[in-house]
Amino acid sequence: MTTQAGTLADVVSAAVAAHRDEPGPLLAILHDVQRELGYLPREATALLAEELNLSRADVHGVVTFYRDFRDTPPARRTVRICRAEACQARGARDLVAHAEQRLGVAVGETTPDGGTELDQVFCFGNCALGPTVEVDGRLHGRVDATRFDDLVGDLE
Repeated sequence: MTTQAGTLADVVSAAVAAHRDEPGPLLAILHDVQRELGYLPREATALLAEELNLSRADVHGVVTFYRDFRDTPPARRTVRICRAEACQARGARDLVAHAEQRLGVAVGETTPDGGTELDQVFCFGNCALGPTVEVDGRLHGRVDATRFDDLVGDLE
């Protein structure tokens, strides 16, 4: 795999070199690799395990445990809906159902064209303005089905 930053091995080696002397450097290294590539290719697991003298299972376990790490390329756009109690009380359950129908995918999936990923979180800290939706890192409060359609329409 070759990227603008070089081969996967180059990216992994640079991240390892930057954190090698730190105690327990795996998380920092994983963040660096993902920041550089946009995701953590499965091939990176073996490279990191070898570089850090860990088992592949150890590296894979960390990647799959933390929700912010991804092993597939990200969608061009991300839509995340809060599912915490305050947003649920203000209609998030119905909003999620509407979003799934509107985008044609379930929570945790990406549209077939790779354009939009629909995901959920459990609190943005915007409870008074729920239900809250984040579109490409920007929060929107008091989102109902109509407002959701407007936000998604801007993505298309």
